[in-house]
Amino acid sequence: MANRWLVTRRLSSQMQPSFVTTPIFYVNAAPHIGHLYSSVIADAIHRFNKMTRSNKPDDCFLSTGTDEHGLKIQQAAIKHSTSTEDYCNAIASKYRELFGRFKIDYTRFIRTTDTDHRQAVHAFWRSLAASDSIYTANYSGWYCVPDETFLTDSQLKENERGEKCSIDSGHPVDWTEEENYMFRLGRYQDDVRYWVKGLEGRRIQPDKFARILLGYLEEPLPDISISRPMNRVSWGIPVPSDPSQSVYVWLDALVNYLTVAGYPKENFCTRWPPTVQVLGKDILKFHGIYWPAFLMAANLEPPQQLLVHSHWTVDNQKMSKSKHNVVDPNERAELFTHEGLRYFLLREGAAHSDGNYSDTKILRVLNSELADTLGNLLSRCCGKALNAASIFPAVDVDALEALKEVDATKRMLEALEEMPDKTLGHYKNYNFYLVADTVVHLLHTANNFFETTAPWKLKKSDNCADRAKLNTILSITMEVLRQAGIVTQPIVPGLSMQLLDKLQISHSARSWNDLKVRFSTRDTPLAEGECILFRRIVPPAPTANELDRPEKHSSLKKRKQSS
Repeated sequence: MANRWLVTRRLSSQMQPSFVTTPIFYVNAAPHIGHLYSSVIADAIHRFNKMTRSNKPDDCFLSTGTDEHGLKIQQAAIKHSTSTEDYCNAIASKYRELFGRFKIDYTRFIRTTDTDHRQAVHAFWRSLAASDSIYTANYSGWYCVPDETFLTDSQLKENERGEKCSIDSGHPVDWTEEENYMFRLGRYQDDVRYWVKGLEGRRIQPDKFARILLGYLEEPLPDISISRPMNRVSWGIPVPSDPSQSVYVWLDALVNYLTVAGYPKENFCTRWPPTVQVLGKDILKFHGIYWPAFLMAANLEPPQQLLVHSHWTVDNQKMSKSKHNVVDPNERAELFTHEGLRYFLLREGAAHSDGNYSDTKILRVLNSELADTLGNLLSRCCGKALNAASIFPAVDVDALEALKEVDATKRMLEALEEMPDKTLGHYKNYNFYLVADTVVHLLHTANNFFETTAPWKLKKSDNCADRAKLNTILSITMEVLRQAGIVTQPIVPGLSMQLLDKLQISHSARSWNDLKVRFSTRDTPLAEGECILFRRIVPPAPTANELDRPEKHSSLKKRKQSS
């Protein structure tokens, strides 16, 4: 059944609007850098899609939000001595504030406590029931509250205290016996396997995560519980027609993607299915097996693609509250700036492998690439020392031809010609670090061109040819900066806007189609004001308290010891 419509709808799906999603984030704690990483990846994809669909940018949709139901949320609210509703409101506000500061250009911020979401969950449940995919049964098994999931014996281990816990997360489990509604997961195993292998092998990216899913699918899939007794989990959406049960938190959460598309209204199919869903590797099974199976049971098309990313360690250690090394993005942005932290995550993160966060590394990357390479080049072109008229000067044809004979010019122009196609491929493959690599390489060739042609020497000359050559050097370099600014908009939207605004590039001339090399044929004024794009970061000396807590501030101590 599913195989047939997956094939017949493939071409029509490719013509649908861009629909990108982040996972919705569980509100049991404040946001950390891992949540931000998922969000900036999805936002970069969304912004890139808008750039490449300049004729229909409104067809691009990005959803994010918060997952607010479940036993863990009940417990967190009690721990904080507040009502569950007030607790959820407070944490959801923290996510909204975070996304605002880091320029996450979402179309819809959904909360699972929203009225339209409850309606969508009820409609979806009825659709599952109508396909005879739900039945009731007495269920017993090991339940992990922090992970909000039942686990099989093969998914368990004993910790150092001899307690059973999850192999993947290390969180403890409790034996649970209760009557639940069950979902016939095994019925859809073959169709899910077919879906995973689809889209010419690019359904699940990177490939390693497709192999992990196929490994899960080698063994028969057990049916899964999709409800909890209301007397155990009262903070949830009641099962339609059975208020004694609440909808399992993962089924509830996954339906959010349907809610933001407008489900169950008839026109929701104009947006459905999502073009790419961004998620962390820890929730791969939920999105890669349960989610497509749920959708198939409801006779709905699964997402076109899943982009699965790895996690962040801190100074090569796993983030955890017990180690006091959970990175608060708002706190780190006070030193590194919001744009700087956003750049670092996309510059250093690779979806297939865990990234390593350290203050030492981010300081080096931002100072080297954003301050010294990009920012310094803009300052040199726009500063009064070389550009007293504060203009984007016209290129002199004779001077341009002469400069093309210089090896440094040849290398730079070759990198400039190659950059759009290279970065286009990297964006399409979600390799943002390679986009940054390509742009930084171009900027290095531009800095080398600037050093080789030594425009400051020409500034001292009264010769007309020398003045024309000076302006041509500035103009060529500004063209490099113009293109770098356009290409990096999905990665550092704030910095890119600042750069393009300084060069007085029209907002209607910042799409991917504007990347053709075009040297200025007339002098145009630059925007007024200073041209410091990104200031070098000088870290503060660690405080006495920080030195007493090496597990949290090891990178700060290393900086002090090496200085």
